[in-house]
Amino acid sequence: MYSSKKVAFYTLGCKLNFSETSTIARNFTDEGFERVDFSETADIYVINTCSVTENADKRFKTIVKQAQKVNPEAFVVAVGCYAQLKPQELADVHGVDLVLGATEKFKITDYLNDLSKNDHGEIHSCEIEDADFYVGSYSIGDRTRAFLKVQDGCDYKCTYCTIPLARGISRSDELENVLNNAAEISAKGIKEIVLTGVNIGDYGKGEFGNKKHEHTFFELCEALDTVEGIERLRISSIEPNLLKNETIDFVAKSRTFVPHFHIPLQSGSNAILKLMRRRYMSELYTERVAKIREVMPHACIGVDVIVGFPGETEEHFLETYHFLNEMDISYLHVFTYSERDNTPAATMEGVVPKNVRTKRSKMLRGLSVKKRRAFYEGQLGSTRSVLFEGENKLGYIHGFTENYVKVKAPWNPELVNTLHTIQLTDIAEDGLVRFNFVNQTIGAV
Repeated sequence: MYSSKKVAFYTLGCKLNFSETSTIARNFTDEGFERVDFSETADIYVINTCSVTENADKRFKTIVKQAQKVNPEAFVVAVGCYAQLKPQELADVHGVDLVLGATEKFKITDYLNDLSKNDHGEIHSCEIEDADFYVGSYSIGDRTRAFLKVQDGCDYKCTYCTIPLARGISRSDELENVLNNAAEISAKGIKEIVLTGVNIGDYGKGEFGNKKHEHTFFELCEALDTVEGIERLRISSIEPNLLKNETIDFVAKSRTFVPHFHIPLQSGSNAILKLMRRRYMSELYTERVAKIREVMPHACIGVDVIVGFPGETEEHFLETYHFLNEMDISYLHVFTYSERDNTPAATMEGVVPKNVRTKRSKMLRGLSVKKRRAFYEGQLGSTRSVLFEGENKLGYIHGFTENYVKVKAPWNPELVNTLHTIQLTDIAEDGLVRFNFVNQTIGAV
């Protein structure tokens, strides 16, 4: 039916969005569409949106203009979190033809009866309470690793977050489906799987608001560790209160799970954590990091932190800065707080001026650079395993060690998607790590 039609995709936001874009793309190819790059001429452009930051909102209009510049007659579809939260806002953007909400995005080809341009964007969007079923997905094709979705939605009520409004209640894939998807990924020759979801530590809750956990996140990890052909499994972001000691101990002795954790903190001040309605205090976070360091001293630990939350005084910020400075972590993801409609935080007192938010963000990003450098320096001389990526970047090939040290070597296509044992030697001018191959004839780098 669509054999002569071309479709292109653009993904904003998180790893979960990337996995879902891939699944939507496979639906298109199953219908006979040819997938092309977003910079190429296509009949349909699909933009998977994000609502986490104000910047992601603004970028949407720019991306629509990009598509229209390439093909003014193309049919433009918006899906994803922003499309669920503010469908009318997206439908009003010039050039947008179709906006699909949380439950509709996986049935996108059902809405493509007529690809002629519309004067106004057509909206098909459910009430978020209706998003109570689960659609599994994973991303493959353009990388040496796959993002495997195991969970969706969130039951937490953090005061700054729109995700529960955009994605609905916490629900999980069945264990058998996750294992089948992992086996499919393995069969395609992909060496690494990154587990992703909105709140993956909450894995196990069934559909339709069923709060009973069929399986725990720990049991999911145990089962995935037995999938043949997968060399590495990486846990994406996991809440500190849901990262249990049994999981940390398991990763330490696992066959495939790598020593890399990304654990959201958001603030090092307990007063701010309470305003955010986070489910832990800073003391628990300290315990989690200490536990990881006890069983995996070489582990990489990444941290999410939000600056400029309403009520964050200079003292609160410095409390966060010193908390992170003194902790044995490896890098930071710094988010500058931005007001989101329909969240409690948007109406809180103590609004932090934008210029102060920017200054605090800059300070923490500077701290992140120092932390990453110190982590890399601490790894020099050690023997690690590296998985090489598939892109030639200015004559170099890049890769990541199991504990997330980014390394570089002169471009060699034979290295793409291969694992090698290396010894880390020194840090290059661009901050990446150089190495020697161990017991191989490929030679020193």
